Amino acid sequence: MSTLTQYGLMAQQHWREHRPRMVAEMERTGTLQQMLLEAEAKTKDEMDAIRRQLIQHGLTPQQAHDQAWEMVRQKYILLSPEND
Repeated sequence: MSTLTQYGLMAQQHWREHRPRMVAEMERTGTLQQMLLEAEAKTKDEMDAIRRQLIQHGLTPQQAHDQAWEMVRQKYILLSPEND
């Protein structure tokens, strides 16, 4: 089993707080760890691609990283809360 890095751990904390029903279903089906790893991998891959493009357009590596994070974080990690 792979160990989660910062993005996976952030997703786990956020999902447990804001998506408890989704987490409960993933725990019931045994898919939570795999989904966290996928969210982490997709975030890293997409951020890397965006970061490279932004650097080519003249941003510093830090500026590119920050903008890429802003663009990707809600797609895989910081999901919107469940409706009650």
